[in-house]
Amino acid sequence: MTLQQRFEKALAYHCAPSMLGIKAADMISWHGPVEETRAMVAHYDRLLNRRGIRLRLLFSCPKRCLLLIYRQERLELQLALPQVQSMLRDAGYPERCTAEELLDHLSLRLQEQDFPHEVGLFLGYPPADVEGFCRYGGRACKFTGHWKVYDRVDEARECFRRFDRCRDAMCRRMEEGRSLAQILGAA
Repeated sequence: MTLQQRFEKALAYHCAPSMLGIKAADMISWHGPVEETRAMVAHYDRLLNRRGIRLRLLFSCPKRCLLLIYRQERLELQLALPQVQSMLRDAGYPERCTAEELLDHLSLRLQEQDFPHEVGLFLGYPPADVEGFCRYGGRACKFTGHWKVYDRVDEARECFRRFDRCRDAMCRRMEEGRSLAQILGAA
């Protein structure tokens, strides 16, 4: 399997909900040569941008890269929620700026010693769950799935089921031999 095929399969498995438009963003930790990864991110960002999907390298080190796959409009709506804006402000993010400027700040925060758990706000997690995770250090959650749930467990379970169906459908299509561009209508 080529590096590009591995990359597409990883995106399909980990990022199907955002690529199929039911989630603001997904993040993936990619283990591969940094320069080749940068080139693939640039290629897929250009290719999938036609369908409203963006790819962005948020962080890289010799061992891995953190990539964000997102729908610009959905991310902007997510970041515009008053509770999200308040939580980001409390975490030191600048006020009244674009989603891209907030992503720039997130990239800087990812270079710090402690992982910025407010990243969940960018990924479309409910603010109450991000707040609960930060408050309890990941302990005492009511349910665990795609994230740790501290509030509205039934809604989270249904959401996780939708995410899993997206992943399964996209991975099945890839197993049938289709590329991401074909699946997403960007070819």
